[in-house]
Amino acid sequence: MSRQELLSPEGLRVDGRRANELRRISCRASVLNSADGSSYYEQGNTKVLVAVYGPREPRTKSLAQHDHAAVNVEFNVAPFSTSERRKRSKGDKRLLEIASFVKQTFQGAIQTAVYPRSQIDIYIHLLQHDGGTLETCINAATLALVDAGISMVDYVCACTAGFIDETPVLDLNFVEESSIETPDLTVAVLPRSGNIALLQMESRLHSSKLEDVLELATEGCKHIHKKLDQAVLEAANELAKKLS
Repeated sequence: MSRQELLSPEGLRVDGRRANELRRISCRASVLNSADGSSYYEQGNTKVLVAVYGPREPRTKSLAQHDHAAVNVEFNVAPFSTSERRKRSKGDKRLLEIASFVKQTFQGAIQTAVYPRSQIDIYIHLLQHDGGTLETCINAATLALVDAGISMVDYVCACTAGFIDETPVLDLNFVEESSIETPDLTVAVLPRSGNIALLQMESRLHSSKLEDVLELATEGCKHIHKKLDQAVLEAANELAKKLS
């Protein structure tokens, strides 16, 4: 799809959104009784399920660190998540890459020193893919970690942004990010401090455009933070009702 088709003369994108609009977000915490923490997260048509276990005893002695917890991330894709029906192996390069980015993001956000000689496992399952996989995984993992009571310095909120027709656009869908003419950037921030936890670029972006894209993605993260905070509050209220 050409760049001209991605943004109409009226400024509307292929899914009807304006350039600075997020896709619809729906999320819930505590969706799995068997996990220490869990979440279900939708951003547009991208849907993710996350389960968190731990802190618990490491699987092997080699993983045990005397002064902090080890963080393990596993990312899997459901065979039905896209129109292309195929099962990916655990050694799939893309799966390992996303798991590595998520692990890198949370190693600095989780207060691992609070849990020495232990392991925290984050299992991420992509149920449906429509763009923004990394941002969705990070947001869903944040919600599940908070649900598990894992001590963190702050929420981690992620969002993508890119450029279409010299216009910065927020939260790219699959059609937009698949275009070779649409550079995109994934940003994960800690909302209270504004510190950047992750900055991942999938394609080339001219330095003169970086500031505008980064600013737009950061603004998107602020809106996502409100959604996550609301989901945590709803889960807490639901728990309080059950206990009373």
